[in-house]
Formats: sequence, structure tokens, C-alpha cells
Amino acid sequence: MPDCPETLVFPGQRNPIDVIDMHTGGEPLRIVTGGFPPVLGENILAKRRYVRERLDHLRQFLMFEPRGHADMYGALLVEPSLQDADFAVLFIHNEGYSTMCGHAMIALGRYAVDYKLVKAVEPVTVVNIECPCGLVRTEVNVTNGRAGRVSFSSVPSFLFGRDYHLKLANGQTFTCDIAYGGAFYALADANQFNLSVRQSSIRDMVDIAEQICTAANEVVTLYHPDHNDLAFLYGAILTDGNDTDIHTATRNICVFAQNQVDRSPTGSGVSARLAAQFAKGQIAQHQPRLFESVVGSQFTGEVKAITRCGAFDAIIARVGGIAHYSGQSWFWLDEGDVIGQGFRVR
Repeated sequence: MPDCPETLVFPGQRNPIDVIDMHTGGEPLRIVTGGFPPVLGENILAKRRYVRERLDHLRQFLMFEPRGHADMYGALLVEPSLQDADFAVLFIHNEGYSTMCGHAMIALGRYAVDYKLVKAVEPVTVVNIECPCGLVRTEVNVTNGRAGRVSFSSVPSFLFGRDYHLKLANGQTFTCDIAYGGAFYALADANQFNLSVRQSSIRDMVDIAEQICTAANEVVTLYHPDHNDLAFLYGAILTDGNDTDIHTATRNICVFAQNQVDRSPTGSGVSARLAAQFAKGQIAQHQPRLFESVVGSQFTGEVKAITRCGAFDAIIARVGGIAHYSGQSWFWLDEGDVIGQGFRVR
């Protein structure tokens, strides 16, 4: 149970926090639509720090049990600081605050059209969303006023380092790449651990992913040309090893934050994988690929453009998928309910 001093303010029944729940390829997104205190800060990273330092109890309140679970994910819409942005978003999860979220871009693109945050234009409505990693352009297919499939163009994504030879705690050696797709990931073929992303247990893959991150953090010092706040290893992605056959779907599992498992193929992870594949000559520009999650949902991905990010050769990835609504709720803390402030059992 989190340490929540009595001075922290929680929503009551007369002033609840309103949310709309969606999912993209099975991965949840809880969008805060009302009742959250004002978020201060001159830019998106300052707003992220403000929520982390002053309002983190509300992240736990919304993400943890009894309202959420260990793999819940959320989006807090805030005022943008970039002129071209339609709105800005902070991402929340079981550990804290991520810098980019592709499945959220797909869901928020549809939400922005359906709830008239932007004017719907057929056949494609552009929604510009400011994220902690930068401005992300989403394109929403619109037919008869209804939003459908959504794609987004990533921030510059790049291969940070390739073929790191690292060791697990038991001494087993393995190889991984580290790539950035809005967040940094360690990319590793699951087969080298005698695991299959199609058949092995989630528990076994989570255990290995955690060890991969530990090993990488001990050896690799990350940096990002734009801001130090972006320079941390967000998670590990175990793949089926299929980086070259563009005619078949490649399956992966992304384990991020505090061993949180993404049910979708992971939009920022797909961007990172595309950046690594392109840098290693495994995919060409404009070649479409299918990326599949452990629950069988799929995102499309392709290298849309070639660019630079500081000293790194980089790409702009285009990732697409479909989001669905799953419900609407009003959350408050009942008087005297200490446990209801939020807790985790794992």
C-alpha cells in the first residue's frame, strides 16, 4: 500500500475523477476526462515532474487496485506547450510516467475525433499530440463522421547500440540491441534463452526481461540528444527472431516499467524495432510489416522517412492499429477507506 499522508487530497463522491476506458489490441488505456487537479509547468516535461512530485498519489489511485491492476495504463490530458499540438498527454502506469506510448496514440486519435477535441475531416483527420518525447502526428480514418483505424508517425527513432554481449545473473551470455522509439528498449531474440514468444509462459518471459534490463543497465549508459529526462531504459522486448522475413508477422512481448506486460505489439516498441531493423539492413524504407502481440493483436509498421536525431541516423516510423471503447467510470475515495487509496499485490 502506498505511503499516503493525510495531507494528500483524494476525490470524493461529489467531485469524482471521470475516466473513459479504451483498449488498443488488448492493451488498456484509461483516459482521465475530468476531476483531476490542475497540472502546472511551462512545458510537458515540467508538467510530468509536477505530477510525479505532487500528484503521484492520484496515479496510484487510478492505476492500482481496487480500480486498476498491475498492468493498467493511463493518459492524463494537459494543456500543450507546442504551438502545433491539439493537446498534450502524460502517460501513467504501475511504476510512474513514460515518455511515449504508441497504443495510446492510436486510442487518443480516435477519442479526439469522437469527442470533438478536433474537427473531423473525411477521409483522414490529423491529430497532433504533444508527448513527453515530442510532437506525434496521428492520422485518423473517418467515414460518415465515425473514427476508425488510426496510424501515427513516431518521433525520430534510432538504434542506440547493436549486438551488446551481456550476462544474466546465472552467468548465461546473451546478445541484444538497444533502440529508441520514443522510449529506450533492449531488443533480444527469445530463442537464445530457450523461450518462445508463442509458447512459453508469460511468467518465464517476464523473468528474463527483468534480467535483461538489469544486465543492460549495469553496462550501458544511455543518453538522448534532446533531453536527459528521456535517457532511461524503459523495458525489454523479446522477439521471435524474425527480423528479415517481411512477408510474415513477427511476434514480440514487451515488458516495461515494473514488469508490466503490454498486451499490444507496443507502438513505441514497433518504432524501436523498425529503427533497429533498418539500421541493420533488414528492412527497406516503405516496406510494410506486421507486428503481433502475445494475445494475437497486430500493428502495421513501416519506415516512413529517414532523418537524424543528434549524432544518430534515425527514422520516422509509421505505426497503425485499431482502438475500442470498453467503458466509462467515476472514481472517488470513500471516507475512511485507507486501502482504497491504491494498493498492489504484485
